[in-house]
Amino acid sequence: MSAPTFRPADREQGSAVVEFVFLGVLLLIPLVYLILLMGRLQAGAYAVSAAARESGRVFVTAPDEASANARARAAADLAMANLGFTDGASLGLACSATPCLTPGATVRSRTSVRVPLPLVPAFARGVIPLEVQLNSEDVAHVDRFRAAP
Repeated sequence: MSAPTFRPADREQGSAVVEFVFLGVLLLIPLVYLILLMGRLQAGAYAVSAAARESGRVFVTAPDEASANARARAAADLAMANLGFTDGASLGLACSATPCLTPGATVRSRTSVRVPLPLVPAFARGVIPLEVQLNSEDVAHVDRFRAAP
């Protein structure tokens, strides 16, 4: 009688596919979530940046100070809503001179928004703060050749 021959392929049949699928799913889920998270944060960063820039531009080109505030808020709301941020956005305006539209003055606009993390249920948000606050600031200059208010 001869000794049985050793064949390593007999013991490892069929398990590579299961391991590959299991590890693939295990690594793919966090990667997809990270891509969703970074996309939402990038959208929030662009929204606050655009809102600060556009609100300042609209403010300094307004004909009078009463309409300038309303126009700046409308521009900031439009820039935020364009990327889906309608709740939790804020705008602050500060002038370097009084009145604000004095020729050569500057207007500083500050915007902020809270970006909730995607795919987190509402009940968990009440317990743990699962959002990121993004801020932006822009300075707009009133044209120095503009007629004084």
